[in-house]
Amino acid sequence: MLLEFEKPIAELEEKLHDMKQLAQTNDVDVSETVKSLQQKIEKLKKETFQNLTRWQRVQLSRHPERPYTLDYIYEITDEFIEIHGDRNVKDDKAMVGGFASIDGQTVMMIGQQKGRNTKQRQTRNFGMANPEGYRKALRLMRMAEKFNKPIVCLIDTPGAYPGLEAEERGQGEAIARNIKEMFMLKVPVICVIIGEGASGGAIGIGIGDRVLMMENTWYSVISPESCSSILWRSWEYKEQAAEALKLTANDMIGNKLIDGIIKEPLGGAHTDMKGASKELKKEILKYIKDLNKVSVEDRIDQRIEKFSAMGAYAS
Repeated sequence: MLLEFEKPIAELEEKLHDMKQLAQTNDVDVSETVKSLQQKIEKLKKETFQNLTRWQRVQLSRHPERPYTLDYIYEITDEFIEIHGDRNVKDDKAMVGGFASIDGQTVMMIGQQKGRNTKQRQTRNFGMANPEGYRKALRLMRMAEKFNKPIVCLIDTPGAYPGLEAEERGQGEAIARNIKEMFMLKVPVICVIIGEGASGGAIGIGIGDRVLMMENTWYSVISPESCSSILWRSWEYKEQAAEALKLTANDMIGNKLIDGIIKEPLGGAHTDMKGASKELKKEILKYIKDLNKVSVEDRIDQRIEKFSAMGAYAS
């Protein structure tokens, strides 16, 4: 699948491919032309991805080929043991987690998981967790705390599931409890938005000592489409809504709502999953090392102060 702004690049890449095939078939030297076209593609890529609008970043975060939580987990870890269930209702497939080893460092990995095809999307509920998903996440966090292992949360959700049954089982309470408990965790907590970071669905596993965003992701209290439908009674104004929401990684770091941005390969994480995973792994290990140097009491105090300082209010 190609996004609209990717099409000019794809056309040039197709021409390059045809030219290489032609040269190979007819034994013609087109090295200079190929080099020139490669330079043109590289230049166009840089110009395109350096000047993306906020809505285009949202589109990239939802790209169907973009790596999901389990893709990153299997790529950056040496071993991963998934743990299931909230020990209360059931195992929510939209929320995954378990112990993993990253270069010898044991961590608890937790995150929302979307699906690649129709069946997987239904099974994973499009990455929208029910209350039991957040309760499972909290169970795993407490387990990590018990064994003194750092926690890494990978956030990628269009929001917590808003269904009637989810509300009956205490969706709001589950998210609120996670927020409260995550402030007091005694182990280092690193949260990374790897795709969509929407509303309470994201913040339910988003309270950390370090909150990071990958370059082409978004983080907001509401999606552009929902914002547009509330303000303009139509989804047609989603691009204007995205601009008004200021939801990109650059916006978030400018407003001091996150602690860092993880660079993605040129063209987005979906064009080079291994490259994107390498950057993610490097940042996770770096911050774990830094946070381990801070005492438990200071780490909790700093975590609380960080989130308390966000926003503006009048007494």
